Amino acid sequence: MASMLKGMTDTPVRLLNLLSLLQTPREWPGSELAERLSVSARTIRRDIDRLRDLGYPVEATLGAVGGYRLVAGTAMPPLLLDDEEAVAIAVGLRAGAGHAIEGVEEASVRALAKLEQVLPARLRHRVSTLQNATLPLTRGDGATVTPATLTTLAGTVTGREKLRFGYRAGDGAESKRLVEPYRLVSTGRRWYLVAYDLGREDWRTFRVDRVTDPLATGARFTPRELPAGDAAQLLARSMSRAQPELDLDVAFDAPADFVTARLPSHLVPTPTGPTTCRLLTRSTDSVEWLALRLALVDAPFTIHGPEALLTYVEDLGTRLTAAAARG
Repeated sequence: MASMLKGMTDTPVRLLNLLSLLQTPREWPGSELAERLSVSARTIRRDIDRLRDLGYPVEATLGAVGGYRLVAGTAMPPLLLDDEEAVAIAVGLRAGAGHAIEGVEEASVRALAKLEQVLPARLRHRVSTLQNATLPLTRGDGATVTPATLTTLAGTVTGREKLRFGYRAGDGAESKRLVEPYRLVSTGRRWYLVAYDLGREDWRTFRVDRVTDPLATGARFTPRELPAGDAAQLLARSMSRAQPELDLDVAFDAPADFVTARLPSHLVPTPTGPTTCRLLTRSTDSVEWLALRLALVDAPFTIHGPEALLTYVEDLGTRLTAAAARG
């Protein structure tokens, strides 16, 4: 009886060990699996059937010995990762979350939130140490978003959990917020949280780099219906109200492909010759950010409009020249 009970108790552990072996891309003879797990070939066959019932597509091959291997199925069951694999994936996800790869950054945050929730403390420390030493999550305008903030926000969005945080507005005013988080949205250079602000009793969008001390309260909520459209559309409307559109007209003494590769994806110049191009578009970006991005193109350019951008660039040039002279 004791032996039978022990076998029943060991079954989950044995299944996990069997799954870990099968996730190595090779074919495993049944006899080798039985030897590795110290069980009979009959037990291996039963365990394979259990894994199939759980959704793992294990394929068996015929032959004198026979073998098993994990193949691609119609759905993706959970993976088992060793320490090194978990650290590598977490670092990769953090990098994906911090870069403007269309369709990838938001999925990276969701996956990172799930993975870091189950990472042992020792592995979290390794991930953070490696991340800090190699690739910080920075934006082109200097705004910084920490992985911990992103994963906390993503967890409350997925778990429909009320969120508290401190927030610093564009004018420097600081406030405390209690919200029902709806969605994280990436614009390619910044992260935004779309949420229902319980204190203001209205929908709001928050720049994540201005969020401080986010705290999941544990209180659940039923998501409200957005006023119209989806989260991205609500964010676009909010940004258009917050920042007036500028009619950009900038000429570059450089080929269009050279300039395009150095500008954000929403700023695309048109060729005007083999070695020249011109940027004619409307933008809700700030003049400060536009000035920085134009300077980073590393090519001569002439601003034909708007006047506010030209004035800011002239003032900035004066300040930088004075700073260089003092240095």
